[in-house]
Amino acid sequence: MALLRVLAVDDELPALEDLSYLLRADPRIGEVATARDGAAALRLLDRAIADGRPIDAVFLDIRMRGLDGVVLGRLLSQFANPPRVVFVTAYEEHAVDAFEIKAEDYLLKPVRPERLAEAIRRVAVSADVPVEGGGESDTIPVELGGVTRFVSSADVVYVEAQGDYARLHTASGSHLVRIPLATLEERWASAGFVRVHRSHLVAVKHIEELHIDSGKCTVRVGDTELPVSRRHTRELRDLLVRRARKGRHE
Repeated sequence: MALLRVLAVDDELPALEDLSYLLRADPRIGEVATARDGAAALRLLDRAIADGRPIDAVFLDIRMRGLDGVVLGRLLSQFANPPRVVFVTAYEEHAVDAFEIKAEDYLLKPVRPERLAEAIRRVAVSADVPVEGGGESDTIPVELGGVTRFVSSADVVYVEAQGDYARLHTASGSHLVRIPLATLEERWASAGFVRVHRSHLVAVKHIEELHIDSGKCTVRVGDTELPVSRRHTRELRDLLVRRARKGRHE
């Protein structure tokens, strides 16, 4: 199995040593490089590319002297083949920035080993490194009464467009986030979400019924019935049929 090559970046030496120790302890990681600031990280990444051994993922602090982590993350997203980015920070307020630059995960210090393991799993899935378990999940920051919480795509039943915002519907409630539906459609395709209407994105695993009557199509997810636009009807029906056949043969 191919092992990941990663870079840990933090300007505080104790934090950097702790993070690199935890990274080296994970069996999916083969090499761990370290850098104390953004400029040093960029030089190391360039050298790795030149040597034909590019870094797979960067585990990145945000508040650093000089080039901070958010700026560095945006620079990395402009690479021809960008490394995956996982933010590791003591601050919650940059979670939306992290999502906008498509960071794989956002970890809060002190880092819990189980959360780091989940972040490494996401990186491995994104990098096409074989891992145990199934499809890719993702988290999205949600503001609730001044507190940032993280909702997993695995818990979302469907998403409803509301202008430039999207409302995430879960079994326990709903959350309004400042992200266009088209952005979530692209990002969550690998997590099993499909567009059924210009206003709705649905998790296929939660579709309980497809109903077609007089040319009009709807799907039922839990207690909610959602419209399916004509352009998406055939594609969705074929997808559900293939899924049902696969389930019978497993």
